[in-house]
Amino acid sequence: MAHDGQDPSLGSVTLPDLLTLTGAAIAPVEAVFETARARVRDMVSAEGRVSGALVEENQTACHGLAWLATYLEALRQMHKWAERLTAAGTFGEVEELILQIAFGEYLWQVYGGIQMNQGEIVRLQDMGLAQDDMRGLMTEAVTTLTQRGNTQAARTRLVDLMQERAAEITVGRTGLDEELEMIREQFRRFAVEKVEPHAHEWHLKDELIPMEVIEELAGMGVFGLTIPEELGGFGLSKASMCVVSEELSRGYIGVGSLGTRSEIAAELIIAGGTDEQKQKWLPRIASGEILPTAVFTEPNTGSDLGALRTRAVKNAEGDYEITGNKTWITHAARTHIMTLLARTDPATDNYKGLSMFIAEKTPGDDANPFPTEGMTGGEIEVLGYRGMKEYELGFDGFKVKAENLLGGEEGKGFKQLMETFESARIQTAARAIGVAQSALDVGMTYAQDRKQFGKPLIAFPRVSGKLAMMAVELMIARQLTYFSAWEKDHGHRCDLEAGMAKLLGARVAWASADNALQIHGGNGFALEYTVSRILCDARILNIFEGAAEIQAQVIARRLLG
Repeated sequence: MAHDGQDPSLGSVTLPDLLTLTGAAIAPVEAVFETARARVRDMVSAEGRVSGALVEENQTACHGLAWLATYLEALRQMHKWAERLTAAGTFGEVEELILQIAFGEYLWQVYGGIQMNQGEIVRLQDMGLAQDDMRGLMTEAVTTLTQRGNTQAARTRLVDLMQERAAEITVGRTGLDEELEMIREQFRRFAVEKVEPHAHEWHLKDELIPMEVIEELAGMGVFGLTIPEELGGFGLSKASMCVVSEELSRGYIGVGSLGTRSEIAAELIIAGGTDEQKQKWLPRIASGEILPTAVFTEPNTGSDLGALRTRAVKNAEGDYEITGNKTWITHAARTHIMTLLARTDPATDNYKGLSMFIAEKTPGDDANPFPTEGMTGGEIEVLGYRGMKEYELGFDGFKVKAENLLGGEEGKGFKQLMETFESARIQTAARAIGVAQSALDVGMTYAQDRKQFGKPLIAFPRVSGKLAMMAVELMIARQLTYFSAWEKDHGHRCDLEAGMAKLLGARVAWASADNALQIHGGNGFALEYTVSRILCDARILNIFEGAAEIQAQVIARRLLG
């Protein structure tokens, strides 16, 4: 085997041998993970049970375990991706380089330290492992991949191939079926023609996405993709929603997120609504006739929904009156319905007293954004993710019909919301992939066009290396996200997988945007350049749908339970 550091491939290793190596490298990581899980469980257990207080006290260890599990699942899915493409005869040099770089990098991080974010690295010793425990990673497969997988030569070769194949929509084959790739092409064309030419102006002017765009998306079926056909939708897979969300978010995250509003509302009604509620609302959501928004978060609760204080009280007519405050409500002004979480049992101070409502409102305009009686609102100015706007809302005797209590039963609101978390996080992971892809798009173009010291930036290894790692991590995030969507489509519980996809995807999006801006140098800091918007848009992904710390906490509790 060559060891000169120049050969981009794994020396004399052939393709079947590469797959043998990646397959063999997974078991040592699994063994280290199980040791880590046992050690962390010991740290956080009292009297034979996992203690919430000890989980908080040992947060670094617990969150590190979540990241270790995420890396393990990412490596599994990358290996399975390679196996599927090999069986189909479509595993080429680009895919081979992505695979070897992915394994080379992630195996090294497992051993030496996983980046939870750019300022926090968690190491196996933080999870209670000693050097003797870590020696299990020193197998031939792991050491070969770490030494020969992610080399400068491999990264340079991958970027050379990326330039040769610039016309291809993705870097490397995704492994999805032909129908899904046709959907991707359709929405990529829409984003290129209808979104990308205008997105930066919408962002700079802090404008709402034009209704014409929303109407076109409705005509393309975006709002009813996964709603069953008998209820007015297309009945397509979660994987199709991933592809659509990816490509629209690649054009602009605001456009990619329009479908999320409808997805969350539809999921709530499908999972928890009465037959009458399904018949009344789902066809209208699917067609885009009505636009929904999610109204959950409160100013002083954040992720702690159990502390929610907005109350819903029955009046003399048997309907509900809502009083309280909500914040970070996306696209609130011009929507028709709100899926609104409120406390119906004032004697409770936890999840049990919460109920979900389908609250009807009149869409507003610029002059009067909230015309409905009992409701006021104000815009929150934000760095990015601007195309739908964020609002604070106040409710004072806001009326909701009794028939719009979701499921017709009080106290089920939190359980109903929990049933949507899998889909919401899968879709957020897909949006993150789209943002990361847009960062790669603009970073690559700038690196090719910008000349310094007599040659294009892309000729410099640390520039091409950034682009290569963007492409590699994009594929890792894709495979983790597609796997979670596959699990959801097949009726399997996948909160763990969806959480991992969202956790990793958000970090990949931010790293990609940050690196793309770095490639632009000083120009990236100028508002006129698209990459400045992409950086602002990428930042929210680590926060909404569960901040990265909350996401890691949820994953850890599942792993330790």
